[in-house]
Amino acid sequence: LFFSDSLQDQFDNLEKHTQWGIDVLEKYIKFVKERTEIELSYAKQLRNLSKKYQPKKNSKEEEEYRYTSTRAFLATLNEMNDYAGQHEVISENMTSLITAELTRYVQELKQERKSHFHDGRKAQQHIETCWKQLEASKRRFERDCKEADRAQQYFEKMDADINVTKADVEKARQQAQLRHQMAEDSKAEYSSTLQKFNSEQHEHYYTHIPNIFQKIQEMEERRIVRIGESMKTFAEVDRQVIPIIGKCLDEITKAAESVDHKNDSQMVIEAFKSGFEPPGDVDFEDFTQPMKRTVSESSLSNSRGDGKSEPKFGSKSKGKLWPFIKKNKPPPPPPASASPSAVPNGPQSPKQQKEPLSHRFNEFMTSKPKIHCFRSLKRGVTGPEDFSNLPPEQRRKKLQQKVDELNRDIQKEMDSRDALTKMKDVYIKNPQMGDAASVDLRLAELGQNIEKLRLEVQKFEVWEETSHCCVFPLLSSPDGSYTEEQSQETEMKIPATDFDDEFDDEEPLPTIGTCKALYTFEGQNEGTISVAEGEMLYVIEEDKGDGWTRIRRNEDEEGYVPTSYVEVYLDKNAKGAMTYI
Repeated sequence: LFFSDSLQDQFDNLEKHTQWGIDVLEKYIKFVKERTEIELSYAKQLRNLSKKYQPKKNSKEEEEYRYTSTRAFLATLNEMNDYAGQHEVISENMTSLITAELTRYVQELKQERKSHFHDGRKAQQHIETCWKQLEASKRRFERDCKEADRAQQYFEKMDADINVTKADVEKARQQAQLRHQMAEDSKAEYSSTLQKFNSEQHEHYYTHIPNIFQKIQEMEERRIVRIGESMKTFAEVDRQVIPIIGKCLDEITKAAESVDHKNDSQMVIEAFKSGFEPPGDVDFEDFTQPMKRTVSESSLSNSRGDGKSEPKFGSKSKGKLWPFIKKNKPPPPPPASASPSAVPNGPQSPKQQKEPLSHRFNEFMTSKPKIHCFRSLKRGVTGPEDFSNLPPEQRRKKLQQKVDELNRDIQKEMDSRDALTKMKDVYIKNPQMGDAASVDLRLAELGQNIEKLRLEVQKFEVWEETSHCCVFPLLSSPDGSYTEEQSQETEMKIPATDFDDEFDDEEPLPTIGTCKALYTFEGQNEGTISVAEGEMLYVIEEDKGDGWTRIRRNEDEEGYVPTSYVEVYLDKNAKGAMTYI
């Protein structure tokens, strides 16, 4: 079927239809453009999501990614990044292969359509002009015929009238002949115009218009084919990235299948294994006799100060303190119901009043081994060089890591020394290339560095060997860090500076509220602070259940006071100075 056969009289409707076709094409272009924007936005959101959950460099999160489950999660994040890249590829391909191409094609299509319909309207105007000329010739021929007929009737009338002069009759005859001649000329012109019009009309309807309609039909069919091909390309662009997206999903599945719960559990054990053994049984305390409570070496309390026994490092249960026990912190104050007058000298010294056994047992069940306080971990404050503040297993690992690190440094220095030695040999053989003596100073420095590093390695290896054969009892300071008891002397007497020196350079704990002293308290014990009734102070650590609150008067004065002696006002948004373990 052809437009020229069936739509010759539907020129206007065909013009509207082709315009509608262009509108459909532009609508499809807009649809694809919005799809590419969605793909870009989706890819950007996926990349941001992957970046958001990536571990931060040089942070605690990075250490957590040694477990198989977290490594699988990291692999998922990386694959999501690649997954987002494929959506960007979809957007780029749709933009270049569909949006850009169709936009250019629409412009060409509009120009072509305009040209075809301009030719059609021009042909219509020409045939209409020919029709008007034919109509004018026809009317003129009709008018001349009527006038010739009237002139003939007038001549006949004049000729029959005997009263009319001969001159008038001749004049009427001549006028009739003139009109007849004019009618003949109009007839000839009308006949010629009619033949011309018929020829133009035939050429219009059988040549010009069919050609124009054929071109319009071809244009319209090309548009339809083009939009169909674009839709196919639309699907192919998606199909091309499906294999890569499938690989991303396969890698995520592979990462998920690599999760090993047994391996993660073993890594947790290796990471936090302290080497301590559970404490022995608690000795019976006979309060019926006025004697000082005796505590066995294997009890939950630390036998320090009596000098009766010496730690036995070869024993499994003797000479070790379970790492959950807190020391050097004042004992609980008297009950809140007791008035200050009932306790004239304030709370008893830790050496005079023992913590209740139930309190120690609860502490054992609920607390965790405190390796460093949170502030030390956060600020990167390290402990002693020999890592004696760590449990045995952790200490052994740290020492081994240090030895490996020093060995790597030694190897680097030796490689540098070998390279300089070779350079010196080249200078000796070829003096023009350089002075051999110029590298002697650097070689001497490298030799000294290697010797220093070897001494360091020997020192850490000795510490590592002692960590294998000896397990020292640990004491925990008020902030929860460990100190090792190397001898009976340090067991019996530990200066207060042991803990103060560790945190000399630390920032003070933040205040979490204020408090008002209800009674006067004389802080005579280590770690306490004296307060006067009615005095206002800052709270830096709230009561952890042991009956003591840590307060500060100024930058240099802080300590513990009985919780029952003060009225505490905590800030609503304060998290508290908690000691992490």
